[in-house]
Amino acid sequence: MASGSGDMAQQAAGAVVTRFAPSPTGFLHIGGARTALFNWLYARHTDGKYLLRIEDTDRARSTEPAIDAIFDGLDWLGLMGDEPATFQFARSDRHAEVAHRLIEGGNAYRCYLTPEELAARREKAQAERRPFRLDSEWRDADPSTWPADKSYVVRIKAPRDGETTIDDLVQGAITVANIELDDFILLRSDGTPTYMLAVVVDDHDMGVTHVIRGDDHINNAFRQLVLIRAMHAAEGGWPDPVYGHVPLIHGADGAKLSKRHGALGVDAYRDEMGILPEALFNYLLRLGWGHGDDEIIDRQQAVEWFDIAHVGKGASRFDLAKLQNLNGHYLREADDARLASLVAPRMAGPVDLELLTRAMPVLKVRAKDLNELAAGAAFLFAQRPLAIEPKAAALLTPEARALLADIAAMMTVQNDWEIAPLEAALKAMAEQRGLGLGKLAQPLRAALTGQTTSPGIFDVLVLLGRDESLARISAQAIAAEAPTA
Repeated sequence: MASGSGDMAQQAAGAVVTRFAPSPTGFLHIGGARTALFNWLYARHTDGKYLLRIEDTDRARSTEPAIDAIFDGLDWLGLMGDEPATFQFARSDRHAEVAHRLIEGGNAYRCYLTPEELAARREKAQAERRPFRLDSEWRDADPSTWPADKSYVVRIKAPRDGETTIDDLVQGAITVANIELDDFILLRSDGTPTYMLAVVVDDHDMGVTHVIRGDDHINNAFRQLVLIRAMHAAEGGWPDPVYGHVPLIHGADGAKLSKRHGALGVDAYRDEMGILPEALFNYLLRLGWGHGDDEIIDRQQAVEWFDIAHVGKGASRFDLAKLQNLNGHYLREADDARLASLVAPRMAGPVDLELLTRAMPVLKVRAKDLNELAAGAAFLFAQRPLAIEPKAAALLTPEARALLADIAAMMTVQNDWEIAPLEAALKAMAEQRGLGLGKLAQPLRAALTGQTTSPGIFDVLVLLGRDESLARISAQAIAAEAPTA
């Protein structure tokens, strides 16, 4: 019997094929993004193929917005598949076909036990303080005894003797006694396939050679191997995949990552927190994997160095401060025009993109995210009268406002509005008055930006331009001359 649909993505012998297979029930989780990254990197490192599969068999919870959010997040990180994504629900007939093939080969059976009968047996086991092990009388029943008018599920015949060992790329050798494996359901009573069946069939038909996923799937691996080996015995050509089960991500407190630790979805890091994709890529790469003391690793270097066998066995801890510091590095390295285009939508009111681009070299020096960049650039486009923050207003004493009037008069005759001549003129004025440059620069910064922090004061003057700078300085100097009540 053919292995299905012309072998949807049959790969060349020996080629590595990985896959990322999220369930579309919400955003792209940060843990899922790292799983996708590790699959993408391993495929690239081995000159293999990386595929996507949307596991949308849970029709009640799977939504189009969730699918869009997953694709959006993957695209932003540069982790879209090498082929169009496979949708699991569309392959339900193929899944059912495999289940019936297993029945024909004696490796699966129709189980007519009712939910009430199963519940009673579980309760009996609990009362007798023993683990519940399904021992269905239908496991070895002759097909001639199957009721014609009674609903049933299809169950695999799990082995009851011996043990199974998985040589996991991350966890090492893991062994489970086969008696621990249950006769899990392949087809529900309505004929729909279960997750366990669909995953195995899809991985086989997609030619997946390496299953890299979270270590919460280790138990599933042993159950899925029962199915894989049953099909291999039935028709051949169903090899065991190579498994690599990656530890989960924990919060800084060591507990499993949850909403209380902050953002969970990739979209929140991009949209709400202003993180660059290359920063998140680099940070997720270092969560559980490393290359010596290297912290800054670009995509090309990551592909060259990455090996799933070097992923640690222990859970990694998500540290937001480290991500922000890493993001600051990538902001400083980023193209100024690109940054300006990312920052502009985060600002209130109209923005001169050319001016914002020119300001980036001095704005991005200390910023850790796009939001800080937007806040730092706000003074450039502020309308007069300028809003003055309380700390900045405290600097605008009557004496400081008098200095601003003199600074305005001195700068009015400055024709060369560049950093060097402006700096020379202000320093000369400070020396004439026996003042440190800061005594002039502090009120000047408050008048120009309404804040106590900003890029260098001469950068601010040049970016604002002569007319706007003099107007802002004069506005505060004039205020000093107004009569008081």
